[in-house]
Amino acid sequence: MAEERKKAELKISGMTCAMCATTIEKSLLSRDGVADAQVNLGNETAMVEYDSTLLKLTDLEKAVTDAGYEVINDKVVLKIGGMTCAMCVKTIEDTIKRLDGISSVNVNLSAEKAHITYNPKMTTVAEMKRAIEEAGYQYLGVEGEETEDLEKVAREKDLREKRNRFIVGFAVGIPLMILMRVPVAKFPFSMAYFMLVVSAPAFIYVSHPIFSAAYRALKNRNLNMDVMYSMGIGVAFVSSLLATSGILTQDFLFYDTALILASFLTIGRYMETRAKGRTSEAIKKLVGLQSKTATVIRDNREMKIPIEDVQIDDIVVVKPGEKIPVDGEVVGGESYVDESMITGEPIPTLKSKGDNVIGGTLNKNGVIRFQATKIGRDTVLSQIILLVEEAQGSRPPVQRIADKAVSYFIPVVLTIAILSFVVWYFIIGNTLLFALTALISVLVIACPCALGLATPTAVTVGVGRGAELGVLIKNGEALEISEKLTTIVFDKTGTLTKGKPEVTDIIGSGIENRALLRLAASVEKNSQHPLAEAIVRKAQEEGIELEESEGFDTFGGKGVTAKVGRKVVLIGNRILFSERNISYQEVEEKIVQLEEEGNTVILIAIDNEIGGVIAIADTLKERTKDAIKEFKNMKFTVVMITGDNARTAHAIAKQIGIENVLAEVLPQDKADGVKKLQERGEVVAFVGDGINDAPALAQADVGIAIGSGTDVAIESGEIVLIKDNLMDAVASVQLSKKVMSRIKQNLFWAFAYNTALIPVAAGILFPFFGITFKPELAGLAMAMSSVTVVSLSLMLKRYQPPAKKGEKNERR
Repeated sequence: MAEERKKAELKISGMTCAMCATTIEKSLLSRDGVADAQVNLGNETAMVEYDSTLLKLTDLEKAVTDAGYEVINDKVVLKIGGMTCAMCVKTIEDTIKRLDGISSVNVNLSAEKAHITYNPKMTTVAEMKRAIEEAGYQYLGVEGEETEDLEKVAREKDLREKRNRFIVGFAVGIPLMILMRVPVAKFPFSMAYFMLVVSAPAFIYVSHPIFSAAYRALKNRNLNMDVMYSMGIGVAFVSSLLATSGILTQDFLFYDTALILASFLTIGRYMETRAKGRTSEAIKKLVGLQSKTATVIRDNREMKIPIEDVQIDDIVVVKPGEKIPVDGEVVGGESYVDESMITGEPIPTLKSKGDNVIGGTLNKNGVIRFQATKIGRDTVLSQIILLVEEAQGSRPPVQRIADKAVSYFIPVVLTIAILSFVVWYFIIGNTLLFALTALISVLVIACPCALGLATPTAVTVGVGRGAELGVLIKNGEALEISEKLTTIVFDKTGTLTKGKPEVTDIIGSGIENRALLRLAASVEKNSQHPLAEAIVRKAQEEGIELEESEGFDTFGGKGVTAKVGRKVVLIGNRILFSERNISYQEVEEKIVQLEEEGNTVILIAIDNEIGGVIAIADTLKERTKDAIKEFKNMKFTVVMITGDNARTAHAIAKQIGIENVLAEVLPQDKADGVKKLQERGEVVAFVGDGINDAPALAQADVGIAIGSGTDVAIESGEIVLIKDNLMDAVASVQLSKKVMSRIKQNLFWAFAYNTALIPVAAGILFPFFGITFKPELAGLAMAMSSVTVVSLSLMLKRYQPPAKKGEKNERR
């Protein structure tokens, strides 16, 4: 059977450190048919590429559960009509199971309901509905009209359990610690047995999840933080039991220490889980924008239907204050629409007939009717959510350092712990109590979690913040390269300029200006080029009636030709006229003058004789000069690339403030222009149109596709800007630099914490300064290290790139 590659995204619970991620990856990759598995600890997901002829989704889920973790899926109950017998049940179950992303299906014939557990990243209720109807049954809707948010429920339950455990741990452990350190004159019974009776139930309750996780890890032949920590608290508790039974002295009573250590790990994980839950708030906000219902016109009457039932070409009605449910084109009415949640544009936009509307935006003051053009996964909002989720799951190359360190981390720490015990007890001859305390301290202070969380949490928060600002960063690698950029290359037309050029001068040679414009426009009406559209627009403004043309042909990047009446009209640039040996000497002086003013000059020949020239100028975008100035302040080399001749190009570049110009570059050669800069050792970002400049965007180290608006799914470009605002290009680079600096801060903190405190815990300072690390303090330091890393990442949520600061208070 031929291999059929598919991708699955699994939501996983129970991960606490980088070793957990490695364990899950190993378990998935051990299955025949899994080509790639990448686990992101920050947003708790696994991206798996697998051969669907060898494996089902349930096999991947089993690989995760075998490793000791849980896969979180959504559950939905669908109401189904038309079932009559057990075979109907089997048919529906088999039909739904054939969809990607279905974990389990249980159809109840008497209740006429299907209980389905599914992966919402891979399939939707709308696809289930279609499958049921195609099998010949009736889809009667969703039970209660809402799916259970299992992820939220699981997270809240987990937090509640962790909170209860550390409260019990501290409530018992702290009084025991005080009792150990405050001398009691007379105690009616043995202190050791009293502490055992009081601490044992609490210790079992608090440490049970730690020992369970350690057991699962060892069962799967893995070492993780739970193994280390359970060894630390286990040694503390067992030595206490030995002291209670009289084998060791009373100095070895560590009941309070064992309990407080278990509580510190639990409170650390509680705080970490809470913080991690906030890293993906940007996605939750985007998902929250999606409308649940839509009002459509069917059979000449308005009816409210679930969003899944909206079809392409449906006429949708949106009243003031309602969300626009899907993407479409306005066919009636007009209203201001707040698109700030998608584009970041603070001022509502007037929408009238012919304008596009985006699902998830807010209708402000009027009633509009629009025709649905994109539904379900194809809407702009769905595409943005998909893009952001994929980016949040990607790994910048810098993470490889942390991944490599984590793979060696635990064996090294166990070695240090054992060595510290051996050196202090057997070689130096210190007390068993001292050696054992050093062993426990090393085991509980080491924190691979901080290393594992340093990169994914910053990427998740940073990419989410970008989405809020209208900057979609498509992968983690783009973040890292953006930090190393040296050169920013701008396409001119449509990027630096508005891309809507206007005719400024018409100069006929042996023909009237009006007649020249009529011939040129009659040819150019066949072209989609912006310069052609400017000529046609000018003719329409002048009230000139265009003639029919025939034999229209184009010369890539040079010009066009066609026959108008009996005349052969050739329109193009100097290169085309030189190739055709058509002299333009008599208008050369005028051409030079117009080009020096920043115009693009079009030459027109009639029956192989020069007939005149038309000058066209494109106006700069409002923020072009600001953006170029900002990039230059950031010490980037700024380059403009254009098909214009050198004179015109330099005239425009001078207006903008750009010194480096690549002129007379044909569209297909822009990528070569970028390549030449790279060959000189430059790290290049190309800012351009996501469609016309696709090769150059792909060639650049970082492609920034500007003003994509509703086409965020374009393949080209590592960074997609929703708005047509060049300051967002500046903001995207500033945000990337900020995220990378935060990742480096996190990694520095994680490495510095471990490299500084592990030797201290092992007792390296004791011979010189008499300093040791109590296990309780070691546990506290460990708990705070990963919380610190996550908190540093969360600070990115409030980051405002300097380029966006002027817009900060514009929202109304």
